Amino acid sequence: MKIRIASDEDWPSIYPFYSAIMAEGRTYAFPEGQSLEEAKPWWMEAPPGRTVVAVVDGVIAGSAKMGPNKPGRGAHIGTGSFLVDPAYQGRGIGRALGEYVVGWHREQGFHGIQFNAVVEVNEPAVHLWTSLGFEVVGTVPEVFDHPEHGLVGQHVMFRRL
Repeated sequence: MKIRIASDEDWPSIYPFYSAIMAEGRTYAFPEGQSLEEAKPWWMEAPPGRTVVAVVDGVIAGSAKMGPNKPGRGAHIGTGSFLVDPAYQGRGIGRALGEYVVGWHREQGFHGIQFNAVVEVNEPAVHLWTSLGFEVVGTVPEVFDHPEHGLVGQHVMFRRL
């Protein structure tokens, strides 16, 4: 697996799994049913942020976006979002992307990383982020409408760098 900076030419390869994950409605409160062009600004970060892809055997199997969590006085804290193509889940791609994002934020001089909205019933994500040194610092109740579990909370997770 290789992780590299995403280019505009990569977006058509990311979009199919981006669209499938948004349609499932289990992890992100992003708009569903977006076209290729409508979805692009939701995922492809502009500087000072970055979007990367994880490539396995020449195929884009995952992607992450990262950058400042907030502008101005909040810009010392980073954030990130992650997608792994369902056909490639369980192969360590999410962990590799998570490690990349932590390393990038450290190299860029961020003080910490805050994930604003980890769906509390997304046990694989909560487990992964906890194993990478993040902690749940709070949970906002009933803010995510999960297709199976109904109204569930979203964790705010944080890791100091």
